[in-house]
Amino acid sequence: MKPLFDTFLFGGDWNPEQWPEETWEHDIEMLEDAHINEVTINVFSWALLQPNEDDYDFTMLDRIVKLLVSRHFNIVMATSTAALPAWLVRTHPKVIRADADGRRRAFGGRHNACPCSSVYQRLSKKLALRLARRYQGTPGLVAWHVCNEYGGMCYCENCAKDFRRWLKAQYGTIDALNQAWCANYWGHTLTQWDDVVPPTTNGDGIGTEKSVIPGLLMDYRRFQNDSLLACYTRERDAIRRYDKTTPITTNLMGTFKDLDYFKWGRQLDVISWDNYPGMDMPSSFTAMCHDLMRGVGGGKPFMLMEQTPNQQNWFPYCKVKRPGEVRMLSWQAVAHGADTVQFFQMKQSIGGVERSHGAIIAHDGTENTRVFRETERLGAELERCAEPMMGSATKARVAIMFDWESYWSLEGWVGPTTGFSYPNEVHRFYRALYKHNIPVDFIESTADAETLARYPLIVAPALIMVKPHVACRLEDYVRAGGQFVTGYMAGMDDEHDLVVPGGYPGELRKLMGVRVEEIDALAPDAKIPVDCAALPAAYASSGLSPLSGKGEIVASIMHPEGENVTVLANYGGNEFYAGSPAVTVHEFGSGSAYYVGTPLDERGMDSLFDLVVESVSGLDSVIAPEGIEIDRRTADDGRTFTFVINTSGQPVSGVDLRFLAGSREILGNAEVPTEADLKPYEVLICQ
Repeated sequence: MKPLFDTFLFGGDWNPEQWPEETWEHDIEMLEDAHINEVTINVFSWALLQPNEDDYDFTMLDRIVKLLVSRHFNIVMATSTAALPAWLVRTHPKVIRADADGRRRAFGGRHNACPCSSVYQRLSKKLALRLARRYQGTPGLVAWHVCNEYGGMCYCENCAKDFRRWLKAQYGTIDALNQAWCANYWGHTLTQWDDVVPPTTNGDGIGTEKSVIPGLLMDYRRFQNDSLLACYTRERDAIRRYDKTTPITTNLMGTFKDLDYFKWGRQLDVISWDNYPGMDMPSSFTAMCHDLMRGVGGGKPFMLMEQTPNQQNWFPYCKVKRPGEVRMLSWQAVAHGADTVQFFQMKQSIGGVERSHGAIIAHDGTENTRVFRETERLGAELERCAEPMMGSATKARVAIMFDWESYWSLEGWVGPTTGFSYPNEVHRFYRALYKHNIPVDFIESTADAETLARYPLIVAPALIMVKPHVACRLEDYVRAGGQFVTGYMAGMDDEHDLVVPGGYPGELRKLMGVRVEEIDALAPDAKIPVDCAALPAAYASSGLSPLSGKGEIVASIMHPEGENVTVLANYGGNEFYAGSPAVTVHEFGSGSAYYVGTPLDERGMDSLFDLVVESVSGLDSVIAPEGIEIDRRTADDGRTFTFVINTSGQPVSGVDLRFLAGSREILGNAEVPTEADLKPYEVLICQ
């Protein structure tokens, strides 16, 4: 596919407004020495651009842009609308959000505007219009960056009023709303639209994550998602009045809960996202987030808009990145589809809550730092090697369904446990495929039949909400030969977050061939043994290890239904349901549907997916030593770039590279050996 940009962007957020103007030239010279060719500017400058409601002042931004143009930098121009100016909150107090207790916030922080405030809507649009009119056509302008890291919810009267309008448009009548919410529960029957209030904690909210009426919280999340998305599209459309072609984006945040990013992805010209892995986050989770963001964008390359060149400042203790780690993380992003490598931030601030956050230019203001030298090396590599990779694609034959509304529903249930994290359950399945180095696409649960048919294997972890037509499409997919994997908590709810009567897993029951009678909750430190019951005859001579491991969090007490169901593993231990099925496979038409009754530990999930992968031809599994990740991107002309990445801080010896025979390692410009010893965080790129 055609690359979005003419060159591979290497840069990130630069905030010169925080510094005396006489330092700007020196900053630029240092960034040039590090091979930086792009900066993102104007992210939080609303108060400087508009000192009051009637006046605008672009003189400082003009000087910043003039300097960048003179030095031939690429520019990502932000709209500055992520933090309200003090004057705006003072003159229009209702422009700022109210919290879940209904209390109006004071000036401060960021992401603080009520998305339903007509004042915010009007003034943010007007600012975007002014910026687009002034800077469209600027040499080097490669993208517009609307707002910043959208998220959070507001519970003010603006939102309550718009929520009622939104519900009326969705349901039409108050009777339909009562039915969708099962509002007769606890006498919550509504008689007019004005009876509806947001799920505040002094109403039906149980904290901010659960509600007495689950349908209320589900619809409020949908409404807030739509309201924030409307803020984005309003600014985007304002920019488009003056700039018809430059890509427009906003930065997403991986598995962030508040927003349904698949909806957002349909409105962005290019996906950009901020990668900040936690200190104990496995490399497989980071890889999963990259793949998810690529999936949100329909499989196209994305922008790595932010990462840190060193410390992240919001952890209880902030370890520095180890030598080579940032380089590894950057190439890992490219391996999964990034066509840019960008950082927050170019220069470390001396004030504010992020003054400990890493930067290319540290507080000492010199090039004589480890971080600067590593950035310089990475920049030189990207400048030399990355451009031919731009626009190349990941060719995946496995898809994982990631469903934000199942995310909200699963973590919104009161019972059977508080132990679920939806992203962690998705990662539980993803990690097993990652160990096989099998490329994965992420798709919506509502994907059409044509999309499903592209993948011989589809996995749907914790798909608790099954929307209309999804079950029928999945039945057709498996009947035609597809392999489908789901399990615990799946199919329990409909699109209104109401339990589907007739037994779990609801509309998936026919496909999965099981009836779940009860769901036991396990204590946080409890495990339940899961042991092989029968290996299907087709795999008797395959050499596969029997399915064995332990379950945690919940255990589905279930019964096979039909003659074509094979029990792959049973529960062990001392529970009354010991000996009953824990994992099953249902031969359905020409395909198979696997039901995983309990969240299996790493050993258990690995042994299950050894079996599943063996059953699907052509998945190109490559087993590598622990810590080694292997990824591929393929260009339209057939060139393939294979990334062999040591994601660990330990050396790994004896990595088998015979499958890359005839390739050339382009970072070192050498023939690929048959076997390699990789240093900590070492990266090989083979073409």
